[in-house]
Amino acid sequence: MNFLRKQIDKIKPKFEKGSKFYFLHSTVDAFETFLYVPDKVTTKGSHIRDAIDMKRTMIIVVLALIPCLLFGMYNTGLQHFIATGQEQSFWPMFWYGFLKVLPLLIVTYVVGLSIEFTFAQIRHHDVNEGFLVTGMLIPLIVPIDIPLWMLALATAFAVILGKEVFGGTGMNFLNPALTARIFLFLAYPSLMTGDKVWISGLIKGENIVDGFSGETLLGQVANGSSVLVDGFGEKINIIDMIVGTIPGSVGETSVIAILIGAVVLLVTGIGSWRIMLSVVLGGSIMGLIFNAINMNPAMEIPWYEHLILGGFLFGTVFMATDPVTATQTNKGKYIYGFLIGVLAILIRVANPGYPEGMMLAILLMNVFAPLIDHMIVQSNIKKRQKRTVAVKS
Repeated sequence: MNFLRKQIDKIKPKFEKGSKFYFLHSTVDAFETFLYVPDKVTTKGSHIRDAIDMKRTMIIVVLALIPCLLFGMYNTGLQHFIATGQEQSFWPMFWYGFLKVLPLLIVTYVVGLSIEFTFAQIRHHDVNEGFLVTGMLIPLIVPIDIPLWMLALATAFAVILGKEVFGGTGMNFLNPALTARIFLFLAYPSLMTGDKVWISGLIKGENIVDGFSGETLLGQVANGSSVLVDGFGEKINIIDMIVGTIPGSVGETSVIAILIGAVVLLVTGIGSWRIMLSVVLGGSIMGLIFNAINMNPAMEIPWYEHLILGGFLFGTVFMATDPVTATQTNKGKYIYGFLIGVLAILIRVANPGYPEGMMLAILLMNVFAPLIDHMIVQSNIKKRQKRTVAVKS
């Protein structure tokens, strides 16, 4: 590593201000700070010294997503071979999934980072680190057989219109990964809501076993079923839902993998436990209310199953806690998270045409997050003013 450090120090002057290649300064700086902690320090004013910076923060989130990614690769192969009636051991299943998921990662990172680097060079700003996480999230929340050109288009839309037009990382008010998914949902609904898009090969009809259905569990709920079954019509048990061996988006099916990521975020202090807790609480209460009403099959789904179906838990851990688009005040985090949980289950049950309500719930609350914080701050100001008046009198 000392050799690499010396080589970087040797070429850096060629990209400093006033040099011939200064226009590439942002690109070189991005690679250097990705490999090493920046050597820049505050020279005046009050400041906090810390060993962690934005890149390190984003890398920890990426590491927290690795269990979901790895299980998603395995489950992609598992679901494919189940659908085609082939018996395979673990490694062939994982290898098949690896080869299917890898292109999604490559396309997302190449397109997204190219746009990020281009905007940084044009503005003469440092390259933002936010896409390290967004580039991992987008492939995990889309169907496995999504055409790569659609994925590239959605990624470009999310980065340019969802983030860069507002000033880049830290200035966007909508979660970029969910912006990409809502674009796909609205522009290409047949490839985001169909029964066959969640299992590799089904959309192309590759030697699928007769009578096999690739319908997701949430799709069954939307179609009025209160008894959830697998592709062969056999009832799904709670263990399968927790482990994640069910059809769905690449990284959203395994509760265990998601909880491992949650532990990483909570232990490192990067993820907000207030938001996670309040989302689960809001979803649980809304589920219990529907269980009490019990007017249709969707309301019969046990409240705890709602928490482990679809993208509810994944959104709770990795999307709702986005520090840029979520609320900043402590009280605001409780309100923000609680409303996300309530709205997600409300949309899922009340709108059969859109059973996956987590995406819309988070995006909606992203819009209202600044208002919630404003109300909390104003409330605190009024309380302090009243105390001040009481003391003077």
